[in-house]
Amino acid sequence: METAFLHSFLLVVDTGSMAEAARRLDVSPAAIAQQIRALERELGATLLARSGRTVAPTAAGMRIVARSRGLLRELADLKTVVNDQYATGELRLGTINTALHSLVPEILAQFVETHPQVKMFIQSGTSMELYDALKNGDLDAAVCTHPSFAVPKNFVWTLLREEPLVVLAPQRFGRRDAHDLLRGEPLIRYDRSLAGGKEADRYLRRAGIVARERFELSSLVAISLMVDHGLGVSLAPDIASPVTRGLRIARVPLPMPSEPRRFGVLWPRASVRAPLVQALVACARRIV
Repeated sequence: METAFLHSFLLVVDTGSMAEAARRLDVSPAAIAQQIRALERELGATLLARSGRTVAPTAAGMRIVARSRGLLRELADLKTVVNDQYATGELRLGTINTALHSLVPEILAQFVETHPQVKMFIQSGTSMELYDALKNGDLDAAVCTHPSFAVPKNFVWTLLREEPLVVLAPQRFGRRDAHDLLRGEPLIRYDRSLAGGKEADRYLRRAGIVARERFELSSLVAISLMVDHGLGVSLAPDIASPVTRGLRIARVPLPMPSEPRRFGVLWPRASVRAPLVQALVACARRIV
């Protein structure tokens, strides 16, 4: 079986269009159609069905999709092992949005200097989404917060940064008490489904503060921008992002202790791309 045909088939499924798959692969739509027909003849089943201007996988096609992705990943891993080409190939990296908007671009800039032949696929998501993707073999490593449970022995965790909770407030409020701000000003709440948002919620409860909530969202960069525009204050991890560096924001320390948000790099210990991940972690440590 020609694995390039499988790759074309998956691209057609992902894009819903033979024409778009052909454009991305820089071939003609007729060539893509020919590859799909050859694949169908070899497998003895119809894999795609037309629906107006788009195509969708048949029931047989869906079963092939589920197996093909893993098969192509394993083949790529096999080539890496056989050729010992740890400085080339593809590295699939997951990252939380905060890291993507702060440290990750600087880390990648240093990484590509020493590994220019490595192609990188970058996927953003929540820490739990990235952890699930690591377990399923969809990612090689993830920049994420520390899991709320003990890291399994088949994974490696490297801490990169700890971010304490602070009150983010417009600059003119910089000398006010943190608790007074949280009680008196509208609150831009950090998403309570995320680790930092959960810790912020616990802190408010321990301090007996009933906040006047105005917004709740998951982007720390967006929260900083909203504080800069005078829309309220926020209790959130103190991020270091070039996007927020020039904002007119005060970071008011808390009078009570709280757990910092810890984020770092998580990856499977037995990954064939472990040398590439370790090189990426070394770049991250130098940046941090």
